[in-house]
Amino acid sequence: MKLLSILSFALAVISTALSTDSVDQKINYVQNYNGNLANFTYNEGSGTYSGEWNNPSDFVIGLGWSTGTYNRVINFNTQYKSDQSSYLAVYGWLNSPLTEYYIVENFSADPCSIGNAQTVGYVTSDGSQYNICKHTQVNQPSIQGTKTFGQFFSVRQAKRNSGKVTVANHFTAWRKYGFANNSANPDFNYQVFATEAFAGTGSVDAKISD
Repeated sequence: MKLLSILSFALAVISTALSTDSVDQKINYVQNYNGNLANFTYNEGSGTYSGEWNNPSDFVIGLGWSTGTYNRVINFNTQYKSDQSSYLAVYGWLNSPLTEYYIVENFSADPCSIGNAQTVGYVTSDGSQYNICKHTQVNQPSIQGTKTFGQFFSVRQAKRNSGKVTVANHFTAWRKYGFANNSANPDFNYQVFATEAFAGTGSVDAKISD
């Protein structure tokens, strides 16, 4: 009986550990980079944020989690409008190798067609094809100060303002192109659902959960 009890307890602990990435986790991180440019407001407890902008310089606003995970499924419901130069996306960073990443759900500027972005492939996830591209930022602002770092993008071809994002599908696809040095356990910093704009006019009202 003691052995069975010990085995049952061990299995329960293992089951809990394996499911950590898939259980609901409360939003605990506010993304507020130049949020004043978007009249950014939010309610962390309810997972809602809003913004409105008119010809801003770059801002990134949103809500999410202080530590990213490989297997999170992010649910979003938004009203998003933009006439140019904006993304609605899952957004985050890796600490090492220093990497900025986006899973773009809607946009008024395709990041894969901007500058020296290199389109490397595609992935099908959550009902649409996403084009995958990479870019290197040289001596640009980052979570570690001014650095040179890589960027990864998945850009959804069937744009949408609501749904779910299965982030693991993108991370797995990106690994073929060097994301996280092909590690199955990336060194995540924060992970959020965000709105970015660097020109034009627009607005967003969003509700986020996992």
